[in-house]
Amino acid sequence: MKMLWIALLALTGACSTQSNAAVDTANPTVVELYQSQGCSSCPPADAVLNALADRPDVLALSFAVTYWDQLGWKDTFADPAFTQRQWDYARASGRTYVATPQMVINGSGVVTGGDPAQVDAAIRRVGRPATGPTIGRTGGSLAIGTGRGSATVWLVRYDPRTIAVPIRAGENGGRTIAHRNVVRQLVQLGQWTGAPLRLALPSAPTGLSSAVLIQQGRGGAIIAARRI
Repeated sequence: MKMLWIALLALTGACSTQSNAAVDTANPTVVELYQSQGCSSCPPADAVLNALADRPDVLALSFAVTYWDQLGWKDTFADPAFTQRQWDYARASGRTYVATPQMVINGSGVVTGGDPAQVDAAIRRVGRPATGPTIGRTGGSLAIGTGRGSATVWLVRYDPRTIAVPIRAGENGGRTIAHRNVVRQLVQLGQWTGAPLRLALPSAPTGLSSAVLIQQGRGGAIIAARRI
């Protein structure tokens, strides 16, 4: 009887874990890391983000910025659009500068990103997006549900692989840095105004995963997110 009770507890625990993972996956906490291969302070934050990429309740995204490129090493993934996105966050928060590494959680919480305990505490504090509309996909189209307010609909394409990059110059010269969930494209799909909205999805490049973010203003809070 005791063995049967233990088996039932184990089965119940497994089902609970699967159920929670399914719920978390539907509306994950968005963690954006702003980093550069030319920044000697960034590898610890890269490692933290790489670990977060395994969590079903977190959408971990690595954005490579351009403002380190002139200091000896040009980042292999950097894009001016990603630098602009970090500036949007800075200005929305009243900051007059940007720096790396920096993690932005759901568009509102900001931490340096190199300390796993600090990042985990910030994720728990900020929580998952909870005020936005539903996000669904049918074939090549995206369906956004009803709600209040207005927000921008972003499509993010990212590489889910672990990519090891040998750094040959600059502050990290001689090191090899591993990256996961490297953002390769950031596309503004449209504007949601509270009414149901259907948008066409452009074809995804081979090998890239996709997610949708619904975000208030430029550099505002992310109110809904989903991997698609």
